[in-house]
Amino acid sequence: MGVSQKCQYAVRALLELAKRHGRGPVRSGEIARRQAVPPRFLENILNELKTSGLVESRRGAQGGFLLACRPEQLAVGRVIRLIDGPLDPVRCTKVGSKVDCRLKDCCSILELWQQAKAALESVYDNTTFAELAKRELALESRMTSEYSI
Repeated sequence: MGVSQKCQYAVRALLELAKRHGRGPVRSGEIARRQAVPPRFLENILNELKTSGLVESRRGAQGGFLLACRPEQLAVGRVIRLIDGPLDPVRCTKVGSKVDCRLKDCCSILELWQQAKAALESVYDNTTFAELAKRELALESRMTSEYSI
């Protein structure tokens, strides 16, 4: 299962908000710049995230976007499902799927697909934006400490 570019941008936007959680709203232009997301595309994504209740927006000179929950409470899997849909590697693993397949009752590969789905769900659902923010902040501090003139 591939993650769409739109979904990658949504994860990056939420990561930036998670890194700045508790420090007030972040302008979309700053998110776009820091996370290399095209600004016009980001506006649509942030509006979708706002509609879904994952982010809030504030108007005015000190306005911008912020997470609607604590980063520890938001799993990456929730965002992927919101943007890209279910984490099914093939149609056969979708819950309630009525796939018309001659092999559905004797498929030796179905278990493989189910294991792949379970593995993806485990990784995405057990990774929070707090963890991602911690990783990125560590990378940023390492990169700035390695910089010298």
